[in-house]
Amino acid sequence: MKNNLSLTLLLLPFLIWSQVGNIQGAISDENGLYLPGANVIIAALPKGAISNFDGRFTLVDIPEGSYTLKISYLGYSDMEREVIVKSNETTEISLFIEPKSMELDGVEVSAYGLGGQSKALNTQKNNLNITNVVSTDQIGKFPDANIGDAVKRIPGITMQVDQGEARNIIVRGLSPQLNSVTLNGSRIPSAEGDNRNVQMDLIPADMIQTIEVSKAVTPDMDADALGGSINLITRTSPQGFRLSATLGSGINFITDKPILNGSILLGDRSKNDKFGWMVSVSGNDNDFGSDNVEAEWTDEFEFNTGIQDADGEDILEGVAVNPYTNVNEQRSYLVQRIRRSFSANMDYKLDANNTIFLKTMYNWRDDRENRYVLAQELLDAEDIAEGDFTIIDGNPTRFPVEAVRETKGGLDDKRSKNRRLEDQRMQNYSLGGNHLIGTLKMDWMTSYAKASEERLNERYAVFASEYIVNNNNSDSEFPLMTAENNSDANNLEGFEYDEFTNENQYTEEEDINIFVNFELPVDFFGSGDGFIKFGARGRFKNKFRDNDFFEVDLEDTFPTLAAVPITDETDGNFLAGSQYQAGIFPNEVWLGQLDLSNGELLQDEFLAENYDVTENVWAGYAMFNQKITNKLSILAGVRLENTQLDSDGFSLTFIEEDEDNGIEEEIVVEEVSDENSYTNILPGIHLKYDISDRTIFRFAWTNTLARPNYVDLIPRVEIINEDDEIVIGNSELKATTATNFDVMAEHYFESVGLISGGLFYKDIEDFTFTSITEVMDNSFGTDAVGYDLFQPLNGDNATIFGAEIAFQRQLDFLPGFARNFSLYLNYTYLTSSADGITNEDGDVRNDIDLPNTAPNMFNGSLGYADRKFRTRLSVNFSDSYVDEIGGNNFEDRFYDTQLFLDFNASYQINSSLSVYADLNNITNQPLRYYQGIKERTQQVEFYGQRLTFGLKYDLFKK
Repeated sequence: MKNNLSLTLLLLPFLIWSQVGNIQGAISDENGLYLPGANVIIAALPKGAISNFDGRFTLVDIPEGSYTLKISYLGYSDMEREVIVKSNETTEISLFIEPKSMELDGVEVSAYGLGGQSKALNTQKNNLNITNVVSTDQIGKFPDANIGDAVKRIPGITMQVDQGEARNIIVRGLSPQLNSVTLNGSRIPSAEGDNRNVQMDLIPADMIQTIEVSKAVTPDMDADALGGSINLITRTSPQGFRLSATLGSGINFITDKPILNGSILLGDRSKNDKFGWMVSVSGNDNDFGSDNVEAEWTDEFEFNTGIQDADGEDILEGVAVNPYTNVNEQRSYLVQRIRRSFSANMDYKLDANNTIFLKTMYNWRDDRENRYVLAQELLDAEDIAEGDFTIIDGNPTRFPVEAVRETKGGLDDKRSKNRRLEDQRMQNYSLGGNHLIGTLKMDWMTSYAKASEERLNERYAVFASEYIVNNNNSDSEFPLMTAENNSDANNLEGFEYDEFTNENQYTEEEDINIFVNFELPVDFFGSGDGFIKFGARGRFKNKFRDNDFFEVDLEDTFPTLAAVPITDETDGNFLAGSQYQAGIFPNEVWLGQLDLSNGELLQDEFLAENYDVTENVWAGYAMFNQKITNKLSILAGVRLENTQLDSDGFSLTFIEEDEDNGIEEEIVVEEVSDENSYTNILPGIHLKYDISDRTIFRFAWTNTLARPNYVDLIPRVEIINEDDEIVIGNSELKATTATNFDVMAEHYFESVGLISGGLFYKDIEDFTFTSITEVMDNSFGTDAVGYDLFQPLNGDNATIFGAEIAFQRQLDFLPGFARNFSLYLNYTYLTSSADGITNEDGDVRNDIDLPNTAPNMFNGSLGYADRKFRTRLSVNFSDSYVDEIGGNNFEDRFYDTQLFLDFNASYQINSSLSVYADLNNITNQPLRYYQGIKERTQQVEFYGQRLTFGLKYDLFKK
């Protein structure tokens, strides 16, 4: 069908068939599992199609007659099938293809366990845009319990961890909130209160069929993906009966507590092939913890001279010192993390041209946590006398501190179990359809998604004392404060009542998505297949946070730590070192049983963090995909997005006490609101050149954006007296935009493998950073002078340049058993610069990279697979990078280097049953932040190793 674009659009309302028909089909492997990315062609026309993630393909506008379909797939034997096309009809076919064995030097070589890699590479190869694809079978080769840990194996991706599990995704050096994460194409909402981060550790890996990372988005995709777009695809109904189950256990070596996990997947199709369904359930109970040390560094030291000025104020004197820790904390965490996940997917064929589907997922995670903190902080200068400290060679080695012993807990009930309970839930329900009307393809989907995080009755019991400490910074990676007199640190009478608090937090985000897409065949250049595609999307989001905070005065009842039940959390095997002795803390069971219902509501502790935001995005696009020659294809188009945002929040003004004028100290609360709207026009071009059947060159020019965090846009004021800090919003923040250029070359091996290399460049405007300045006037009250003022601002511009290389294949060219080994390697290099960032003095800084851009990232694994036994050793490395920008380079916070080493193995007992064992974090890699330079630890948190093992059962019937 050769029409120009204007004629095609003119005839759109009057689509009819004229002696032409269509072909629709599904391609599956030998087990009846769908094969995405298969290449289907009719050489005689020529016409072709690529199977989607459900293994389905559609060929339209086929003249009536008999044709030969040729199906090709990496790792599988080519297949041909005769098909008869009748006018005004759609012919349906089901195809099953077999894996192939190659013969090298007269020896037959089988590619054991490469089915998942085949699915991923075929999809990646046939996509027009630059993507990385990981299938569920590949995920199973690595010891990854959640999607976050699975995604970190992909080139150009690193993860930030929480309690030892990968949570926040960084794609090509862009912050987690700058990336798009979708489930079956529907945006996943975020339960994070301060940002747009999607918690990747909430979704179990075994609930997902495919992970697709688009590093160069096309016009039919959401544009708010500066780093990339991650689409998680749930399992679809099979061609025939499918049963899969896992039952396992294990141990966390940090707590010697057990791990329990299990999952079951069940699916089938009706005998008439119209109705298909797939249900999966997953559960995991993990009782673990972490050992943590935190510190703050300063290069200032002042003391009270004991002399007063003419106004009767104490005169303070400063001393020149080297950087030292003025705050030191030892933290012990005990965590129980329980995941439950449920997914049900169904599809129904109304007829050959019309299919509807329903996809659902519900994830529910409970995090129960106790935390025991011994915190020691240098006293204010007014409280330090000349004889209270010792400075040797510019190093403060002895000084007075306020020491606190704090226990975090929760209610003594069946849900909380005396621990802080963080209840996190994410649910997604999508109803959609695929339709063929003449030669017009149409698909639509509407979805509802909700994410929530609730933390009720989070309790803290704090007792405080003052004493002299010896400050040891000789090993700056493990700073240590110890009481000069050991009896001071363990004197329960000396630790007096400080505060008992009870806090409730709730954050919720709801998303409603509606989209429709239309696709028509065209042939502008007379060179083969092409199409135009256009559509519209509406995304309607509401997010709110509702916190409160109560303080309960129980000083008369519990005047000192000696008056309460206690627990000793000292651990000789503390992973940061046995020199850290935690000591005595209020007992968590006693804390859970206290009546804290009559507390005082402290608005300054929570109200400025509450907000209610509505964000509506309307989008439309048009694009075309066309072969210019037999080797060169182009996809070009434009997307338009309009964003409308309404925000409501609170501003708190502190009125200082003035006895002379009869003014009492009070907080004036003001409700604040703002509106904002903007429109972005985002063109893009993708070129794909097939140098050969297996060698491809790609180029992309795209434009993307990132919307500011909701909490940053509210004109709020939050004064944190405890930390001498003020946080304010900025309703004038602009959306960050980026112009992106990508080039990529790929060669796919016949024996299922890949070698690729590429370069990318991002020119970013109006990126958001947090400015830190010092309050110099009385704008926030007299007592706030000298406080640190935190405000989100737009920087001028930033650039990122990077390179990626990847290699994966079975080493089938080696002799003997060595041909069963396989390699998986990828490396990413990044360099960045950022302009327009000012320091606390208002001077522009030119000495920092764009935050969250790790300069070096590497993944590697060596695997072995024969008919029965499989094993793999995996490594994941990411370099250190700036995490938060401080007021100057001394205060900048860095996320330190990570090196994870994991091992897993499995043995196939029979065709359906296998056993497995996984060992995670062999290197005992801690989460570590440092301040300014690598030697100065700001936080280091160890998790220990984790061993899991169990049984897997798989049954397929075509």
